[in-house]
Parts: sequence; structure tokens; C-alpha cells
Amino acid sequence: MTKKEKIIIFDTTLRDGEQSAGASMTVEEKIAIADSLDQMKVDIIEAGFAAASKGDWEAVNEIAKRTKYAVVCSLARAKDADIEAAGSAIKPAKQGRIHTFISTSDIHLKYQFKMTKPEVLEAIKRSVTLARKFTDNVEWSAMDATRSNRDYLYKALETAIKAGATTVNIPDTVGFAIPEEYADLIRSIKNNVSNIDKAIISVHCQNDLGLSTANSLSAIQAGARQIECTINGIGERAGNTALEEVVMAIKTRSDFLGFDVGVVTEHISKISKQVSMFTGFMVQNNKAIVGANAFAHESGIHQHGVLENPETYEIMSPKSIGLEKNSLPLGKLSGRHAFKDKLKTLGFALGDNAFQDAFEKFKALADKKKEIYDADIIAIVDDGSSNDDDKIKFKSLKVVCGSKMQKADITLTVKGKTKKASMKGNGPVDAVFKAIKKICGEKGKLKLYQVSAVTQGTDSQAEVLVRLETKDGRVINGNAADVDTLVASAKAYINALNRLGS
Repeated sequence: MTKKEKIIIFDTTLRDGEQSAGASMTVEEKIAIADSLDQMKVDIIEAGFAAASKGDWEAVNEIAKRTKYAVVCSLARAKDADIEAAGSAIKPAKQGRIHTFISTSDIHLKYQFKMTKPEVLEAIKRSVTLARKFTDNVEWSAMDATRSNRDYLYKALETAIKAGATTVNIPDTVGFAIPEEYADLIRSIKNNVSNIDKAIISVHCQNDLGLSTANSLSAIQAGARQIECTINGIGERAGNTALEEVVMAIKTRSDFLGFDVGVVTEHISKISKQVSMFTGFMVQNNKAIVGANAFAHESGIHQHGVLENPETYEIMSPKSIGLEKNSLPLGKLSGRHAFKDKLKTLGFALGDNAFQDAFEKFKALADKKKEIYDADIIAIVDDGSSNDDDKIKFKSLKVVCGSKMQKADITLTVKGKTKKASMKGNGPVDAVFKAIKKICGEKGKLKLYQVSAVTQGTDSQAEVLVRLETKDGRVINGNAADVDTLVASAKAYINALNRLGS
């Protein structure tokens, strides 16, 4: 059997994905996602934009220190300060990459960069040459490549490769391309860039026309060997190519596409859930691969076929993405060993303190729920609503609600001191939030309140997302899970306040 050529998977969830409006993550959350991406064996993790902020530099640097498998990459504009920040941030990595870029399209050069084409070529040469002083793994991107003059794009690519770029990226920055057109662009680059054999061609497709996955797959058939993508397809505007879609398409249709990837696909479901919780971007039910309905069969004809043979209507198995349908055979009498085995099966490796915290939450949940599912365990582990360093901590909540009155009595500890408040509201959630604000003050305007069930059934844990916006324009997400929706709501609101530094 002929060995299939490998496609490099470049994950930019922590960089481009975080550019989704309202999707900002804390350093700790970025590290957790990077750990999951590394365990899933993505080839490259674009950990952030080191020059953007102190927090971004710290996230890239910490991820560089701990990542075992993946190349750790930082984005940088064609500016010396950006490249130097990226170089210092990735320095601890076993394998580091600097990804620098500048636009090549006429419309961008005229209105955004206000540079001439010769000036851009000089900037490409200078920036790539500087990046090579920090690492021999340099990627250069031609922003808005699909709307660029092709002859000029060829010159830009030749300049970048000559200066030392080992990967050249051809982004469809505004999601403008059609698959056949994009494939033709990749082929034309292979035929017209004299030194293209010295670099890997990468593709980065936005989803403005809903064609990002199709464009990426067309590109690899035309000669590209790296796909840039994000978990759940998050990203600016309509998002990016979804990692789970291209990976499972390559795996499922290897007969047609003829490629393979190194990604451990059984981690997909877990990391999809993790990214959704941290960013507050819930996955739509009919989302390909990771949506709640992706393996659901409502039609009687479909149900009959699946019962006879799953392959009648399932082109991939739920287990291939780490989705277990069976309930967890653990209960309140289960011990640490059984719980640790389940965590290992789900792809979690926790330290002693984190394991003890998760185990105690599991025991508390087992007292309340008859059936515990894998999704419940994932929610427990990924629930970031409680931290030893938090200044505000939830203690207890009592709510009176009904058609005549809604009232909340809440007890919190704030900087170690117990505080209580009682408030009425227009509904129980409003009463809970008013009671918290009475204790903590008005720290931000509520922009989004969202509730979703972790599993089926009336005893399901509720996952709650609270999004606050401060007066200076910062957007902060808070999330929590609990079998009591109002308790989850209170914890999510408190989680957001703690992230604000209250």
C-alpha cells in the first residue's frame, strides 16, 4: 500500500479564533486549550500575537515552555518590534515558528497600508530576514492574496522564500474565493514562482461565503500541504476553516483525497466543548462533526437503518471523534481509581490538586443525578468558575420564584469576608444578578446571558454563559455548570466579575 502524503494541520484557535468578537480568553484558558491541542497532536499551534499585549506574550511564552509535540508559533506584523516580541516569546519552545505577514492586494496597499509595491517587497525581505535570526522556521503570509494581482503575488512569494521563509501562506482573507478559482491560484503559484520548491504552501480560508472547508480541500488537491484552521471554525466575521471539518473530511474521504493527517481525532469532541465553554461561542446543533445533532437520527427510516447497520446513515462513527453515547457507569460509591480511568479515556491528564477538585465535584453531582454522562465529566473538568485565587466566591443561594414574586438571597465571600444580599427582580435570574451587584457593585453591562443543557433529561447540568462589557470596551465571558440553573447563573456571573479583576 502506498503511504499517503501528510497534510500539516496549523491550528490558530488561540490567535485568529480569539479575534471573534467577544471570544477573548484568559492566559490560563489559552494554556488549557494549547495543552489539549498538543495532546491531539496538531502539527502547529499559533499561540497568539506576542506583540499585541503583555497577556498575549505571556500566553505564547508559557505555551512554548510546556508544549511537547506541536511547533509553537507567534504571529507578527512586518515590523521589527513585532518580530522581536515573537522571537522572545517562542524562545523556550522545542520547536518555534514566527509567522509574519503583510498585504499584497491593491485595495489593502492603497487604503490600509498606504505603501507602494516596491516598498512592500522591501518590507517582506526585511521582516523575513529578521525573523530568521530567531528561528529557521519562518512562515510568511500574503494577506488578501486571493484579491491580489497574480504577477505581483509571485514576486512577493519569491522575495519571501529568497529571504528565508520555509512556509508561504496564501490566505483568502475576506472569504472571497470559489473552490475552483482557489485551486487554480495554488497551481499557478506552483508553476510561476521559481523557488516555490523550497517552501511549503499553506492555505488560510475565511468562511464569509461558507466555502472555507471546500476551498481548503481544493487547495491541497492543487498542491498546498498545510491547512490553517480553528476549533469549531471560530474567527473573525463568519469564522475560519473548521479543524474538525477538514480533518474528518481527509480521514473519511482518504480514498478520494489521498492524504492523511496526524491528528488524534478522538480528542475532537472534548476540545470542541472546551473551546465553546471558554469563548462563550456555543456550537449550533446542526454543526458538522461536533454539533449535538451530528449523530442524531429522528426519521423512522433513518433510525431503522442505523439500528441494522450504523453505516447506512453514519459516514463516520461517533467514537472516531471521541463521542461516547453510553452513560458513565460510575456513581456516588465509585472510587478515585475508576474516576481517574474515565478521565484518561476522555483525554484528561490532571495534576493532584485539579484531580481532587474534579473528583469532589463528581461526587457532589453523583448525589444529584441518576445518570452521569461523559459530557457531564467534561463539563466538570472544564468548569472554570471556581479558583482558589478568586476574590469573589459563591457560598449559597436561595431563590423564591413564581407568578407573584421573584426574590434571591445570596451569600458570597469577598476577599475572605462573608457578605449577604437579598433582592427582588423581574424573574429569578434578574433577582440573582441584582443581589450579586448589590454586594459587588455594577462592574460591567450584561451583554449576553445564555443557557444550554449539557446532556438530555430534566436533571441535566445547565451550562451558563454570562458576557459583560466594561465602560472601556472590554468584553469578558464568565461560565459555569450546575444541575441548578440559577446556581450556575450566579456562578457564571461571579466568574465574569473575577475575570474583570473585581
